[in-house]
Amino acid sequence: MIDWLANRLAVSGPAAELARFRIAARGTGGIPWHLDLEFEEARLLAPMASGGPAAKALARCLRDVVARRHDRMLTRWREPGGCPLDLHRLIPVPPPILALGEDNPAAQDWLRAHWGTVWPLRHVRLVETNADRRMRRSARAVFDFFSADWTPWQAILRLRGDWPRLVLAIEPRYGDG
Repeated sequence: MIDWLANRLAVSGPAAELARFRIAARGTGGIPWHLDLEFEEARLLAPMASGGPAAKALARCLRDVVARRHDRMLTRWREPGGCPLDLHRLIPVPPPILALGEDNPAAQDWLRAHWGTVWPLRHVRLVETNADRRMRRSARAVFDFFSADWTPWQAILRLRGDWPRLVLAIEPRYGDG
């Protein structure tokens, strides 16, 4: 069972740098994992294996739905997309890890080590943009999102190193949502 934790991330700094960050961060909110359709069909069939030919036909139909959805996601994942804070755009999962698939323990370990969470952020929204009054020609953007089981501390630490001119302040919001 996943515990979805509400978070608020405030990013501030020079306006031009924040604008570059916002462009870099925009994505689809998905991860383009390699998908083993034979495995997926077997996984879908397992709980209803005693159902005979009808169960096999249903598993095949569900496999086709999964394949179409995955193909749509792969087609769109390089586009800017509607997610204003996409961890895969900012800290991409390397191709050898993507090839393992999302259920692979090594892939899960990579996500924990580099993002601090094993799922993409959910329900991401930009809730505020304005000038940061602490500095001239500065800006501030505030993002609300949910992360799986834990605040993505490892990602925040990495982003602070990758974007040294920006201030990233994360606030877990226990009990929100």
